[in-house]
This record gives sequence, structure tokens and C-alpha cells, in this order.
Amino acid sequence: MASTAQSGAGPTEEFRYPGNRLGLPPDGSGSVAGWGRRVLALFVDWLIAGLIASAITSKPLWAGGNDLNTAQLVVFFAMSAVLTGLAGATIGHRLLGLRVIRTQPGGTGYSAQVGLLGGAIRTFLICLVLPAVVYDRDRRGLHDRAAGTVVVRR
Repeated sequence: MASTAQSGAGPTEEFRYPGNRLGLPPDGSGSVAGWGRRVLALFVDWLIAGLIASAITSKPLWAGGNDLNTAQLVVFFAMSAVLTGLAGATIGHRLLGLRVIRTQPGGTGYSAQVGLLGGAIRTFLICLVLPAVVYDRDRRGLHDRAAGTVVVRR
């Protein structure tokens, strides 16, 4: 792994900005998304899943309980996996101007379609939490690396 500085000099060519190694622009459309929007999108999706689970279990969202919590997790998984895999974004991503794209091997760019398998792998690892909070300098968590994806701005 290359260091980000060489004897007091600026960043190496390999790491000039998040997404550089993936062939993404430094800012604007297609650049790697920041943490604030990503976390807020996750909360929006979790809230939507909770509202759907509340309707399914006939319990208010604030009541909690194992059956509501399990239903919320299942709804979140299904909703996120399908929407990410087929549409490239969850509802939260769309509202906050984000999308999920598949990276090409060797950092040679990206393609738009994540696919159902990629969406399912990514969402399963998000549900485990730890893979989502361990990330690299391109702001890709272990869930994104395993699925071969990256979250970018629209």
C-alpha cells in the first residue's frame, strides 16, 4: 500500500482524491459521495423500511419489539437489494442525489448496472454493520469492495 506522503511532499499520484484510483472525477457528478449524504440516505431508507414493517406487523414504529425489528430488517434488505441492484439507488439515495455504480477491475472506470447479486451482497454486508464502517481511502466500505461498487454523486 502506497503512503499518502513522501518525505513532506504532497499526496502521491495514486491518492490525489477519493475515487482517483477508480477513474472517477474529483468533484461534481460521478465523484465519490461524501459521508453526510450517505448516512442520511441510510437513515431515510431505514425509516421507510420501518414504516412498511409497521404496516405489515400492525404495530406502531415506536413500539419496537422483536417481530417489528425483524420485519424492518427484512424489508430494509429486500428494498435495498432490489432497488440498488436494478435501479442503482435506493429511495434515500435518490432523494439525496446519490447512486451506486459497479466499478471495473483495475480502476478503469465504472458501469451503471450493479445487478441483483451485487445489490444483495452489498445490502447483506450493510445489515451486518461492521463491513460498512471499515472503509478505504476511496470511501468504499468492505460492503462496497465485496460487491464491486462505489457510491457517487448524481
